[in-house]
Amino acid sequence: MILNGCGTALVTPFRHDGGVDEAALEALVEWQIVQGIDFLIPCGTTGEASTLTEAETLRVVEIVCRVTAGRIPVFAGCTHNATHEAMTRARKLAAVPGLTGILTANPYYNKPNQEGQYQHFKAIAESIELPVLLYNIPSRTGTNLEPATVLRLAAIPNIIGIKESSGNMAQITELLHCVPKNFLVFSGDDGLVLPTMALGAVGLISVASNIVPGVMHTLVASILANDWVNARRLNRQYTRLMQALFLEPSPAPAKAVLEMLGKGQNVLRLPLVPVAKGTLKTLETVAGELGLLVHVPSKDTNLRVF
Repeated sequence: MILNGCGTALVTPFRHDGGVDEAALEALVEWQIVQGIDFLIPCGTTGEASTLTEAETLRVVEIVCRVTAGRIPVFAGCTHNATHEAMTRARKLAAVPGLTGILTANPYYNKPNQEGQYQHFKAIAESIELPVLLYNIPSRTGTNLEPATVLRLAAIPNIIGIKESSGNMAQITELLHCVPKNFLVFSGDDGLVLPTMALGAVGLISVASNIVPGVMHTLVASILANDWVNARRLNRQYTRLMQALFLEPSPAPAKAVLEMLGKGQNVLRLPLVPVAKGTLKTLETVAGELGLLVHVPSKDTNLRVF
C-alpha cells in the first residue's frame, strides 16, 4: 500500500432532524474522489466523531468504504480515552469491508504520561491486523506524544505513521529526524503543510480539502514533485481560506462553507454550534473571492444544532 499525498478529514453531514445525511455523505465522498483526493479519514475530529454513536460511526465508515470501492485508501477515526473501549471499537471497525486502517489520537482527559500513551497505542495496534496511523493533537486532547515515544511505537509492525498536529515545528523536525524512513509523517495542519513537507513529511491530512479537494491535492502533489513554485502559489492563494476554517471550532466553519457550495446542510451536534454572523460573513467573503460561492446561507443557519 502506497499512502501519501493529500487526505481529507471528512465532515459528517447531518440532516435537519439531527440524523446522518447518508445521501450527502455519499455525494461528498464521490466528489472528493473525482477531484483527485488521495485518501479519506471519516469519523475523526472534523467528522464530529465524539458526538456519533458507535452504530453511527460504523455506518458512516461502511458508506465511505462502499462508495470508495477500493479506489483510494480509507482510514477510520478510532479514538477513546479508555484503552479497552478503543480496542473494542477498533476490532468492530476492522470488520468493515474495504477499510484500509484506523487513525487513533492521544487518549483525552486522562492525561497519561509517555509510558501510558505507549501502552495505550500498543494495545490498540495489537488488537487488530489493519494498519494504524497515530494522531498527535495536544490542543484537543491535553496530551502531547513526544518523538521518542513515536519512535518506540514505530517498531510495532502495523503502526505505519502519524498525523502530527502539535503545531510545534521544533518537535516536528525532531520527529522527522528520528523515525525510520519508511514511517509516514503527515502534516495535520493545512497552514503548516509547506514547512512540514519541506522537512520530509509525505503528505497532509486536510480540513480545507473538504472545500477545495482538487486544489489541496494539487498543492501537495506539487510539493512531492518538488514544484515549489506552484506549491507556494497555491498556498498563498488559499491561505485565507485555511485560516478562516479555524476562526471558530472546526468543523463549524467548514460546514458553513459546504452549505454555500450546495454540498450539505450547516448542521452540527452540540456542544458545537454554527459560526457567528461575523464569522459567516468572513467565510462568505473569502469563498466569494476564490470563486467558490454558489449559495447564500439561509437566515436560520445559526439555529441548526442537535
